[in-house]
Amino acid sequence: MKRSLLALGAALALLPLAAAAHKAWLLPSQTVVAGDAPTITVDGAVSNDLFYFNHVPLRMDALVVTGPDGATVQAANLATGKLRSVFDLTLARPGTYRIATVNTGLNATWEEGGKPKRWRGNAAAFEREVPKGAKDLKISEAVGRVETFVTSGTPNDTALASTGRGIELAPVTHPNDLFAGEPATFRLLVDGKPSAGLAIEIVRGGTRYRNAQDEIKATTDANGAFTVTWPEAGMYWLETATEDANTSVPLAKQRRLSYVATLEVLPQ
Repeated sequence: MKRSLLALGAALALLPLAAAAHKAWLLPSQTVVAGDAPTITVDGAVSNDLFYFNHVPLRMDALVVTGPDGATVQAANLATGKLRSVFDLTLARPGTYRIATVNTGLNATWEEGGKPKRWRGNAAAFEREVPKGAKDLKISEAVGRVETFVTSGTPNDTALASTGRGIELAPVTHPNDLFAGEPATFRLLVDGKPSAGLAIEIVRGGTRYRNAQDEIKATTDANGAFTVTWPEAGMYWLETATEDANTSVPLAKQRRLSYVATLEVLPQ
């Protein structure tokens, strides 16, 4: 038994980081639709495999849907179960919708009574729940965005405008105009400005049914841009992250930024 456990541990250690890590994602039933006010369904989860519900649901407390005119659109029939969250979205206007969960918060660690303490929450709760003058207090800020894009009829760019907060995708190629075998170019922004040197990982869905993750790696250039040529049709998960010291809370010395997008690549 001990040898078996050691062998399993060694095998897991050899797996790529992407294979071992849980992945957060939003998955629309369709990304390109037509018709008079069509409705789509969107699933959200954090899972071991793309795109399967086998870990925990993606929380929708910070769900924001931006419509083709830039206005906020309300989701319907929102429900969260043990393994996934789900909601419906009626695309009343033609154009492109941006569907995102945007989470911000603080993380703190300190020592109390000789034991390490950990805390996570928002700035208001921090004032109430973390002892002032705590020993070895370390505070970091986190800003994370998980999103996808859906177009009804003719695509447009209004919903894709930067909010100027955290990491965002600024498409050069429209995110609902992606085809197998064709290159697509995107730009990544941090707080609304192009960010160079961001490492990007892209993984095609269906990892449950293959041994290799088949990751596509890219890095943003001096203008924050990168190009990917899609090897085949399917749903793809795109992820990047970085750290800086540009916190919005004076006590926090470090800011951790993360970004995830689900993109559909269609056959030619």
